[in-house]
Amino acid sequence: MKPLGIEGAWVYTPQVYRDDRGSFLEAFRGEEFAADLGYRFNVAQVNCSVSRRGVIRGIHYADVPPGQAKYVSCVSGSVVDVVVDLREGSPEFGKWEAVRLDDESRSAVFLAEGLGHGFIAVSDQATVVYLCSTSYAPGREHGVHPLDTTLGIGWPLEEAASEPVLSAKDAAAPSLEEALRAGALPRYADCAAYVAALRSRLRASIAGNARASASRQSPIGLMPAAAHASCPSTL
Repeated sequence: MKPLGIEGAWVYTPQVYRDDRGSFLEAFRGEEFAADLGYRFNVAQVNCSVSRRGVIRGIHYADVPPGQAKYVSCVSGSVVDVVVDLREGSPEFGKWEAVRLDDESRSAVFLAEGLGHGFIAVSDQATVVYLCSTSYAPGREHGVHPLDTTLGIGWPLEEAASEPVLSAKDAAAPSLEEALRAGALPRYADCAAYVAALRSRLRASIAGNARASASRQSPIGLMPAAAHASCPSTL
């Protein structure tokens, strides 16, 4: 996992093993994620979209808490994936990062709760798979217009071979400034507190597992239950 220039955004490029049969890779390893992020990324829903060249999906985000963290990969074709810091009060508010995802490098992008996400398909057809930390909840899902001039995202429109194709919902999304004035954006403090709670939960789980393991290995833990009553309390 390599951090991007926005707090909470990471890119993962797996080692791809190729031979005369094809290729093999480990696309996701939960324990390595936990080691890098400091908390577990629990998958609640898996989405899959297929887009033709020039389609832009996004910029989408969800209310925090609980928000919706995403792990995004392109399993067929090629896209330019974009992460936007939409967290009101963030030192990086309004900043965006772009990463090319395709079926050659097999790279993937992880974005934490509160960050905005979108992509543009730059191949004739692109299939994108998203692992999501929470299930879809229409009332908590929002968007910012992907062509907002204030954001100034550098979409590679020269690779689109046509005008960008947006859904009616994305085309009607507010600008960043409009969303900010409406109080519709996640607050940086809420996002930081939510991630801190996730990390605390993981530390507590690790500590609990360690105590349970120590108990199983202790002399008392190895004794039959009936024998515990005869042990001196000083043990």
